[in-house]
Amino acid sequence: MSDRALIKGNEAVAEGAIAGGCRCFFGYPITPQNQIPEYMAAHMHEVGGVFVQAESEVAAINMVYGAAATGVRVMTSSSSPGVSLMQEGLSYMLGAELPCVVVNMVRGGPGLGNIAPAQSDYWLATRGCGHGDGRCLTFAPYSVQELHDWTAEAFAIAEKYRNPVTILGDAILAQMAEPCRLRPRTDPPRQDLGWNVGGVRNGRERRIVNSLWTDIPVMEAVNERIEARYREAALNETVWQEYGHDEPSMLICAYGSSARVAETAIDRLNAEGMRLRLLRPISLFPFPTAPIREWAGKVPRILTVELSMGQMVEDVRLAANGQCPVDFYGRSGGEIITPEMLETRVREIAAGK
Repeated sequence: MSDRALIKGNEAVAEGAIAGGCRCFFGYPITPQNQIPEYMAAHMHEVGGVFVQAESEVAAINMVYGAAATGVRVMTSSSSPGVSLMQEGLSYMLGAELPCVVVNMVRGGPGLGNIAPAQSDYWLATRGCGHGDGRCLTFAPYSVQELHDWTAEAFAIAEKYRNPVTILGDAILAQMAEPCRLRPRTDPPRQDLGWNVGGVRNGRERRIVNSLWTDIPVMEAVNERIEARYREAALNETVWQEYGHDEPSMLICAYGSSARVAETAIDRLNAEGMRLRLLRPISLFPFPTAPIREWAGKVPRILTVELSMGQMVEDVRLAANGQCPVDFYGRSGGEIITPEMLETRVREIAAGK
């Protein structure tokens, strides 16, 4: 395979997973992410990997649990309602402190919804991981290249923090094609992770993977270990990018496909003499609170742009900490925002409307 290809976002995710060492994939078809399991079915055998189409999303995430317990790098992918069905299994994995990668190509909802693009799973992705106190570490690429690269990186991040990692996209990113520089396929490291099962050899103590902790202090200790890893992740894995005017009169916060729309609108409005800057969170959990808080002390207002009724805006307002107003502009249910729509809204806010 050439190191550069014109491919869809779904295909970039799948090839990125293989390059990142994924050797087991379990999933169930649902649009708009179906090319991911299709690609894995066609190519996993090339690296000695395993592909299984499960009978449901519930079955798929429990297969992920079993494979993760052995230390193999494992992934599943789905779209909104499918990821909802995986929440119980994800909580079990969190309680067992097991790593995995989950890709969610969001569709319009709630309910079965439609196959149009949306960002209405932000809460599910950043507050989710089922019941309990844990969350998924969540990254939101905004291009085919970033989908490829962040999926490849996600496996090492999941192992480092012994926690599920979500790659959050949408129907636009899943289906659009762009040039992508593909990473080489390399074999994953085969070291003893210290917790993985797989037989007692050379005098090693027996290991048990478990998420049932009836001893209350032990359960609290599990939660404390997980929370300590989140604090470490906040220091080491918080990622964002900025774009636009260095001395803005308004900061725009957007992620994923909405950030691409925002970049176009910012270019046009800055050319007219407005001073706008984009802060694009790439890590949604851990969230880039510190840079947003810093800008909130410098700009008159912040505008959050999302394909939802308003979800990330809550984290932006918490980050701003009341230092400036935080406005919201969004569409939902699969409706998209165009650069012209965003330009109109920015002009209205600038005019005090």
